[in-house]
Amino acid sequence: MIIDTPEVQDIDSFSRLEFLKEFYGIIWVLIPILTLVLGITIGVLVIVWLEREISAGIQQRIGPEYAGPLGILQALADGAKLVFKENLLPSRGDTRLFSIGPSIAVISILVSYSVAPFGYHLVLADLNIGVFLWIAISSIAPIGLLMSGYGSNNKYSFLGGLRAAAQSISYEIPLTLCVLSISLLSNSSSTIDIVEAQSKYGFWGWNLWRQPIGFIIFIISSLAECERLPFDLPEAEEELVAGYQTEYSGIKFGLFYVASYLNLLVSSLFVTVLYLGGWNISIPDIYVSELFEINKTCGVFGATIGIFITLAKTYLFLFIPITTRWTLPRLRMDQLLNLGWKFLLPISLGNLLLTTSSQLFSL
Repeated sequence: MIIDTPEVQDIDSFSRLEFLKEFYGIIWVLIPILTLVLGITIGVLVIVWLEREISAGIQQRIGPEYAGPLGILQALADGAKLVFKENLLPSRGDTRLFSIGPSIAVISILVSYSVAPFGYHLVLADLNIGVFLWIAISSIAPIGLLMSGYGSNNKYSFLGGLRAAAQSISYEIPLTLCVLSISLLSNSSSTIDIVEAQSKYGFWGWNLWRQPIGFIIFIISSLAECERLPFDLPEAEEELVAGYQTEYSGIKFGLFYVASYLNLLVSSLFVTVLYLGGWNISIPDIYVSELFEINKTCGVFGATIGIFITLAKTYLFLFIPITTRWTLPRLRMDQLLNLGWKFLLPISLGNLLLTTSSQLFSL
C-alpha cells in the first residue's frame, strides 16, 4: 500500500505538534519549581546576611561590610570559597554514606517547600495533608545526618549523628501534636484552608491567640528541629569538634550549611502559616473586609501583596531564633531530652485534649 505525500506530511506535522505540546507542558511544569528554588536560594542568602548583621549588633561589632553594599554579598563569597575548596574523603569511612548524607539532608528540606503557601492558591502542591507531609518529609533529614556521622568513621561525627536522631525523635512528637491541634481548629490539614480559617476574624482570629500554649511549644520544637542554640547538641564545638560535619570539606560542608538555613526558613514560614495568619492583611481593632479579600480579587497585584506579607511575617519571626542564639546557653543532652519528653510532650497532649474538648462542646 502506497501512502500519498500529503498524508505523510500531515502525519509528520501532527507528530511535531504533539511533540511541541509535550515539550511546552514539561516547561510549564518546571517553571514554577525553578522559580520556587530561585526564591528559596535568595531567601537563604538574605537570612545569612540578616544573621550576621543582627549578631554583630548584639555583640557590638561591625559585621560584614566589604562584600557588596552593606556586606550583602558575603554569603555568595563564602559559597564560592566552599565550592572551590578540595573535597576530601575519609580513608577508612564508608564513602557512599558519606557522600549521600548531605544530599538527603538538603533534598528532604527542599521538598517540604512544595506545600508552603505564599499567597491565595499560590502554592506548588495544595494537598489535604499539607502540614503533615511537611513533618513527614522533614523527619527524613536526620537520617542523612546519621548516615554522614556513621560514614565518616569518626567517633565525634557518629556521636553527632546519634544526637541528631535522638533530638529529632524527641521534638517531632510535640511539634506534630501542636499541628494536630491547629488542624482540629481549622477542620483541615491543608495549608491554604488553615490560613483561610484564620482570615475570617482578622487579627484576633490568628491561631496565635487561640493556641498560645501550642505556639510556644511549636517555637521550642522548631528550634530543636533546626538544631539552633540552645539545642545545637549535634554540632557542639566544645564537645564534638563539629559533630557530624567534622570530616566534611568543600561543597559537601556547604550543603550542610545551606540545609540548616533552609530548615530555619521553612520552619519560620510554617509558623507564619499556622499561627500568624499567612498572607492576610490584619489590622488590630479595625476590621476592613475589603483588605482581606485583596488577594482573591486583584490578580497579580494581590498575589504580589500576599507574597510580600508572608515573607515580611516570616523574616520578622526570624529575629527570635537569631537573637536566641546569642542569648541562651547550650543545654546538656540529658536536659534536652528531659525537656522534650517530660515537659513538652505532656503539655502538648494536654493542649490537644483542651482543643478537642472545646471543639466538641462547640458543636
